[in-house]
Amino acid sequence: MSVTIKSEHELEKMREAGRILAIVHDEMAKIVRPGISTMDINRKGEEVIRSFGCIPSFLNYNGYPASICVSVNDEVVHGIPNKKRILQEGDIVSLDAGVIYEGYHSDAARTHAVGQISDDDQFLIDITKQSFFEGIKYAKAGNHLYDISKAIQDFVEANGFSIVRDLVGHGIGKNLHEEPQVPNFKPIGRGMKLRPGMTLAIEPMVNAGAFEVWVLEDDWTVVARDGKNSAHYENTILITEGEPEIFSYREGLA
Repeated sequence: MSVTIKSEHELEKMREAGRILAIVHDEMAKIVRPGISTMDINRKGEEVIRSFGCIPSFLNYNGYPASICVSVNDEVVHGIPNKKRILQEGDIVSLDAGVIYEGYHSDAARTHAVGQISDDDQFLIDITKQSFFEGIKYAKAGNHLYDISKAIQDFVEANGFSIVRDLVGHGIGKNLHEEPQVPNFKPIGRGMKLRPGMTLAIEPMVNAGAFEVWVLEDDWTVVARDGKNSAHYENTILITEGEPEIFSYREGLA
């Protein structure tokens, strides 16, 4: 397994990619409301990405046809935006986006309420986000990769939800997906030792029901097999000797 340790020059580019991506998410969040289409969100996201002179990471990635993955309710990830898919009061919507800045990627996801949502769905969103922060408590040099995975799984399951196992986080840098894979559940073993300069996309995907998923006929959209809602939260982070640095998150922004 070849894991790249980023130079300071590379990290500066990734920081900027992350800073821009935080703004992209903030701008998309502002338009999430009943009555807009998932394509409207895609258009807004791409417009903001390109306004910074950046390229959407996802557009045409392995054939994916859009710039923003927009996944509604029981759609876990990789929902394809559609002008006919209109958000309704009470929906939840997960937005996954990536930015390429001068050849380097950032990757982040957020789940939003559409109008007023149920307390159960709000709890699902909150636990999913917090599970990321529980995981990265262990994201520091000298710890092992699966320390992060175990912390995410333990927190999610302690709160009555399940963690998706068929999809994982990943290394990131010049490529959107690099080694290592970062499971959100604890595999056998401890995983590799974390080293300063590693950059990871940590992304818990949490189901209200069981963890099993399947893929729709479009070959992209992953849904919860039992039809219950799912939430997603992700940031691009840097491993340091101390606390991890989060590139795609800013206080006051999404």
